Amino acid sequence: MVKNMDLLVTVNGKQFNVSVEVLKADNAEVSAAPAAATAAPKAEAPKAAPKAIGAGEKITSPFPGLIKNLLVAEGASVKKDQPVMVLEAMKMDNEITATCDGKVSFAVAKGANVQTGDVLAVIG
Repeated sequence: MVKNMDLLVTVNGKQFNVSVEVLKADNAEVSAAPAAATAAPKAEAPKAAPKAIGAGEKITSPFPGLIKNLLVAEGASVKKDQPVMVLEAMKMDNEITATCDGKVSFAVAKGANVQTGDVLAVIG
C-alpha cells in the first residue's frame, strides 16, 4: 500500500510543499523520515560557511536585498564606518559599512540574494 503525505518544509528560510510516499511492506510501515533527517544537515551546510571565515565581528544584512557590489578586496584592512559593500533593496543602493576596525572576510559574493540577518562579512 502506498500513501502520500504532503508536508511543508522550510529550508534556509524558504518554504516548500513536499509530497512524501509512505510505503507498507510485509505489514511493516516504512517512511522517508530517516532519509529526510540525514538530508537536513546537507541543506544547512551553506549556512555554516560564515563560521568557517573566522572569529570577529559579524556584519549582518539589515533587510532583504541583492549584493550589488563589494567595495573593498577580501582581506583588506578597513576602518569603522567605512563602506564595504552595496546592498540593493527596492531599487535603492544602500552602503553597508564596517562595524569596527580590522580585516574583512566576505561571507557573500556579488550578485547574491540575502535575507534580513544573514551574515554578509566578518571583520577580525
